[in-house]
Amino acid sequence: MTIKKTDKTSITRLSKRGVYDEASIYAILDDALVCTIAFVQDNEPFQIPTGFCRIGDQLYIHGSVGSHYMRHLAEHKSKVCISVMHIDGLVLARSAFHHSVNYRSVVMFSEAVRVDDKEEIYQSLEVFTNKMQPGRWADVRKPTDNEWKATMVLKFKIEEASAKVRTGAPKDDEEDYNLPIWAGVVPLQVERKAPIVDPEMKLSVPLPEYLKYARD
Repeated sequence: MTIKKTDKTSITRLSKRGVYDEASIYAILDDALVCTIAFVQDNEPFQIPTGFCRIGDQLYIHGSVGSHYMRHLAEHKSKVCISVMHIDGLVLARSAFHHSVNYRSVVMFSEAVRVDDKEEIYQSLEVFTNKMQPGRWADVRKPTDNEWKATMVLKFKIEEASAKVRTGAPKDDEEDYNLPIWAGVVPLQVERKAPIVDPEMKLSVPLPEYLKYARD
């Protein structure tokens, strides 16, 4: 399914890199742990990085009920611009001008909606926790009543969005391909390392099965 282009989401610069199909946009969002939410408050621009998760066509964030920005977004149903970006490689060209990065990015425009339904709040926090570490929600102490009351969840419908993706080798000027200069791509990736036990652990608890992949 393709998400309809709008004036705000149509890629004009290097338009061939634009991606509008829902599955690709969702995949880029799901691979990201952090998004950036931009909004205007009192005629001043703000930009907040925060963790998030996606369920269907909704993007969810959570924060303290005491957070001024969460309250502002909820009370004003603020229009926001949300972005994520993955850097997959450093593109080293023969010329300084053509240096670039391989990336996957999404920009979406939406409106904040406060989530009041308890089941939806519970589901969003479960998905968020398991996004951080698959299998974690089943293992942890669940929130207390006071912790639920202290937490606000907002959602944003993913209906005005586009992705932009670059892959592949450097694109140099034709005459520069004969220069004696190394060119290519330095791949980058986010990697989970071996877990480090909390020094405040009071009991001898074995490493959970869902973390054992990271020991080697």
